[in-house]
Amino acid sequence: MEKNWTKVFVSTDPNLVDLLVTLLKEKEITAVSINKKDSSYTVFGNIELYVKATDVEESEKIINLYNERNS
Repeated sequence: MEKNWTKVFVSTDPNLVDLLVTLLKEKEITAVSINKKDSSYTVFGNIELYVKATDVEESEKIINLYNERNS
């Protein structure tokens, strides 16, 4: 991965990560997910969400707001 990307979220739920990527893209924040789950045993590993370093603060606000509303 290129430099200047920061991990802002980690989950084992691929649907949640995809939803957060969509929410961030709606706010014009480029986000990418990296699936580090074991391909044989999908219960092991995580999916990581990355944004550019300049978007970390705004991304964390959006993710936290989503988590507050849906917990």
